[in-house]
Amino acid sequence: MADEWTTEDGADSRTRVLVAEDETIIRLDLCGLLEQAGMEVCAAARNGEEAVELARSTRPDLALMDVRMPRFDGIEAARRMLEERPLPIVMLTAHGDEELVARAVAIGVFGYVVKPFREQDLLPAIHTALARHSDLASSRRANSPKIDIFIPAAEGRGGWPLTVARRLDGGADVSLRDLQAQEDAQ
Repeated sequence: MADEWTTEDGADSRTRVLVAEDETIIRLDLCGLLEQAGMEVCAAARNGEEAVELARSTRPDLALMDVRMPRFDGIEAARRMLEERPLPIVMLTAHGDEELVARAVAIGVFGYVVKPFREQDLLPAIHTALARHSDLASSRRANSPKIDIFIPAAEGRGGWPLTVARRLDGGADVSLRDLQAQEDAQ
């Protein structure tokens, strides 16, 4: 995304999406729909724990997540993802109750689509989430003396999460973030 460095040359600018859905048929339908819409499904998870791990390793541009999943529910998985890095997330659920919507909004989810959904419902929600996230990231960069970046390792495995902070004297401090320590603190 525009707010993080990568070593990629930008030749393939398709939106990379992580799909997290425990129902196989729905997961496959979502992947097909997204691919047909010109997006790249970079990972597909069957539960919340797997979604968090895949978000860490694949660094998607957006996560599309079911609310009710095994291990972690979608909202808890989204919270954990957002603690590691900003990411637009759209929740999918068969349950449109206010408590779930309030929990999702409270953690910073950008969209909420109720099942059964149609392509004409889902794609605008995805595009809106990407646009809102981009606007928020631009605002944060303009108003924050520090940014978080990720430098991927060769062969696409792992990398170095860094924080670059602006000092009062105009210089910069660069520090390596310890993602494992952040995870352990939870």
